[in-house]
Amino acid sequence: MTQRVVVGLSGGVDSSVAAYLLKEQGFDVLGVFMKNWDDDDNTEQCTARQDFLDVLAVAEVLGIEVEAVNFSAEYKEHVFSYFLAEYSAGRTPNPDVLCNAEIKFKAFLDDAIKRGADFIATGHYAGKGEDASGRATLLRAVDMNKDQSYFLYRLNQAQLSPTLFPLAQLQKPEVRKLAEKIGLPNFAKKDSTGICFIGERNFREFLERYLPKKPGPMQTPEGEVVGEHQGLMYYTIGQRQGLMIGGPGEPWFVAGKDMASNILIVVQGHDHPLLQNPTLAAGQLSWISGEAPSPDKPYTAKTRYRQQDAPCRIAYLEDGSMQVEFESPQWAVTPGQSVVLYDGEVCLGGGIIA
Repeated sequence: MTQRVVVGLSGGVDSSVAAYLLKEQGFDVLGVFMKNWDDDDNTEQCTARQDFLDVLAVAEVLGIEVEAVNFSAEYKEHVFSYFLAEYSAGRTPNPDVLCNAEIKFKAFLDDAIKRGADFIATGHYAGKGEDASGRATLLRAVDMNKDQSYFLYRLNQAQLSPTLFPLAQLQKPEVRKLAEKIGLPNFAKKDSTGICFIGERNFREFLERYLPKKPGPMQTPEGEVVGEHQGLMYYTIGQRQGLMIGGPGEPWFVAGKDMASNILIVVQGHDHPLLQNPTLAAGQLSWISGEAPSPDKPYTAKTRYRQQDAPCRIAYLEDGSMQVEFESPQWAVTPGQSVVLYDGEVCLGGGIIA
């Protein structure tokens, strides 16, 4: 009996090629376009409309059915409310991580099962394996430039087990070449770089709609006022652009936030000691196997997506959080972002940097 797979189609080349590969493997493929954000902003509406038109054009070439689902209510409740709360608290959340755990591999998975799916699939660059106990493991993709396992670390066994990652073994240039060869109209479409719901818009302007300005001083660690910020929530640790601080010497960077006094702490120089972190604490831990990794062995970790893996050791604290100690200091470790732990090619899970 033919197995059914529901593929999340975004209008981009990756998910389109994923659908093609699954059809070639003999699956009964249904494409689903997820609308996760309702907005009165014409730019965003136009983008979503164009993406859906691209999905329809791809479906026609592949000869598959496609349907649209709207998860905007779930998105606002589970992702966007968290996003605003974190920014209000002065942290910098990663909504893509939450979107994967709460929408693409929860709301979408539940919807796919109702449609009779045996599996779901996405165009993520990641791989899947099995450990000695038969549990599903999340692996890095072959294309290390595109590997997205970092964004998927919060998936659990129930979410990962029925998921297929058709692009696991492919390099991005191969994906584009294949898309062109089979006649997909979006083979040269630019990759989306925006946050799920913000798209390619100006981030500060978008945030100002929901979190009004609250200006205050920019100070050096010694207390010298060197400028004015517009609101602590608009800045992130390590930020260099948009500080509007002139003068001689090395560039300025955001190094900290004093929420109680509404002060943004800035330093000069990329390698300033306040931007170097040998350790971090992380909470809201999530492990793909369902079990916490042993603290008695070395791992590697990333504290941001496009970062080289850093050798580290871990320890668990009494409050249920985890301490990560790095062999060498990490640059601009940012509260609210994720630290993701790896054992070789296997992504173990991680937590939110406190």
